Amino acid sequence: MSKSQRTPHPDLTRNLALIGGRGCGKSSVAKRLARCNRNFMLFSLDALIRYESAAASIPEIVTHRGWVSFRDLEFEVLTKAAAFSSGALLDCGGGIVVDLDPDGNEILSERKVNALRKHSRVVYLARDVDYLVSRVGSDPDRPSLSDQHDFKTIMARRDPWYREAADVVIDCQDDGKIEIARAVLRWFYQDIGVDPTEADRALS
Repeated sequence: MSKSQRTPHPDLTRNLALIGGRGCGKSSVAKRLARCNRNFMLFSLDALIRYESAAASIPEIVTHRGWVSFRDLEFEVLTKAAAFSSGALLDCGGGIVVDLDPDGNEILSERKVNALRKHSRVVYLARDVDYLVSRVGSDPDRPSLSDQHDFKTIMARRDPWYREAADVVIDCQDDGKIEIARAVLRWFYQDIGVDPTEADRALS
C-alpha cells in the first residue's frame, strides 16, 4: 500500500493520561498507544522531571531534594505537559495523585488531579498489589516511598485516589500489554467520538 493510500490516524480531541501504581505497565502501554496513532505526543513525566533536574536520576532527586520538593517539581512538569489541549499522551509516575501533608504523610493531590483532568481523559490501570510488588522488587531506579509504611500499605491507600482521579478504571488482571492497550484505546476512541474498532485495526 502506498503512503497516499494509508488510512489516516484518527484525530485526537483530548489528551490521554495513564495513571496507576509502580509496575502496572503504564510506560509499555503508553509506547504501544503512541505507535498506534502518530497524532499522540508521548510525554513520560518521570523523564521530564529528570530533564528539569539536569538528568539526575529519580532516586538522586529524592535524596538531594526530598519528597516534598519532588512532588512540587512533578506538579510543575505535569502542568506544562497537560497544557496541550489535545493529543498529549501522559505516562504518569505512580505518585501523580499524591502530595504530602505537613507531617510527611501522603494525601490526595487536588492540584495535580485538577491539572490532569483539565484537558485529559484519565485511565487508571488497576493491578493486584502482589503483581506490583513482583514487578518493582528492589529496583534501584525506584526510591523508597516511605520509611514508615510498606509498599502494599501505600498502594492500598492510593487506590481510592487513583479511582477518584480516573475517568475509567481498566482492570488489567492477567491481560498482556497489547490487550490492555486495546482496551484503553477502544475506550478513549469511543469517549472522543471515534469508531472504537479503529483500535482493533491499529492493534491487530
